[in-house]
Amino acid sequence: MIILKLIRESFLFAFDALRQNKLRTLLSLLGVTIGIFTIIAVFSAVDTLRNNLQQSVNKLGSNSIYVQKWPWVGEDNFPWWKYMQRPVPKLRDFDQLSRRSQTAKALSYEISIDNRTVKYGSNTVDGAQIDAVSHDHDKTWNFDFQDGRYFTEIESRTGAPVTVIGADIASNLFPDGGAVGKQIKIMGRKLTVIGVFTKEGKDMLGITSDNEILLPLNFAKNVIDVENEKYNPQIVVRGQDNLTDVEVESEVRGIMRSIHSIRPGAEDDFSLNKSTILSNQLDQLFGVVNIVGLIIGGFSILVGGFGIANIMFVSVKERTNIIGIQKSLGAKNYFIMLQFLIEAVVLCLMGGFIGLFLVYLGTFAVKAIADLQVVLDASNVIFGISISVAIGMLSGIVPAYFAAKLDPVEAIRTN
Repeated sequence: MIILKLIRESFLFAFDALRQNKLRTLLSLLGVTIGIFTIIAVFSAVDTLRNNLQQSVNKLGSNSIYVQKWPWVGEDNFPWWKYMQRPVPKLRDFDQLSRRSQTAKALSYEISIDNRTVKYGSNTVDGAQIDAVSHDHDKTWNFDFQDGRYFTEIESRTGAPVTVIGADIASNLFPDGGAVGKQIKIMGRKLTVIGVFTKEGKDMLGITSDNEILLPLNFAKNVIDVENEKYNPQIVVRGQDNLTDVEVESEVRGIMRSIHSIRPGAEDDFSLNKSTILSNQLDQLFGVVNIVGLIIGGFSILVGGFGIANIMFVSVKERTNIIGIQKSLGAKNYFIMLQFLIEAVVLCLMGGFIGLFLVYLGTFAVKAIADLQVVLDASNVIFGISISVAIGMLSGIVPAYFAAKLDPVEAIRTN
């Protein structure tokens, strides 16, 4: 009880000192506020970007291997001329992988045709992305339907003129709804809409089904050369749930090398891409950004800490007479020391909370402008407030020590 009473009285003394010197208090808060704001804002920005980018990466599948011509992440001195000579994945590769793979849950051969025009009556949509896929595409990618269904096995095998369209395509071609069952015209052919994807919105990697038109691969084979490099052919291998991506990748590499008759020790003539490649690159990038934010925020807090220490020395000098009176009335050294320590900590905490409040306001602004889900993690808030308390302790300890060591007689004589 005595300790709590001492803390309460010390807090009241400190609060009264801060209240009587409003301008000085405000100026003292500035450095700490800027520092805490910078640290929490940078950490929150990094967490927000990581969260939104990770959601995009997750769409690629954590256990999926993409057999492609080009790697997603380049090496130092990127040898583009070497990759230029590689073949694109062929239907033969897909057939062999489908027959020989023991680790695959599903495989899909896919091509993309960008910037095509789609028509329904007098309504037209330009810039649609057309994807032609083999039947198990729905097992290698995750998507939902707001209306309709996916291709049946017979429709995929026979190359039936059917299609699944994105939400934006549907809303532009059929503003009154009811897309399923209607016929649209693509690449000079009429196709019946059998499904509409649920609206997703464009993520930070630009992956979305909203502007997509999905066709059976066997239908596309009757219209275009699906093995042509300009359509970016790829094979997606979704591994079994009880296996790691490393196990799936190892098997796929072995089968592909066998299919292409690559000698032992020779380089692959294909790339195996997976979502962890992007995740690792993002972690490295955000690690650097975190360090930069800590350095900038650290300098701001350091300046703020020196400012508060200077203010505390001024406060000790101004209250020397009061300190002498308190000590002559029996106040212990730790009570005097506690007053100034609490004053410094309260100053830093006020700066920290103001910085946190500014970050909180910023989250609403970012969400309104960029339509991003901002992440303000509790760990970042606790870290920022903890730094405020630590800076207050460090800034106030020396002035508090000098105040506690003042001689009461000499202190009372001071004007």
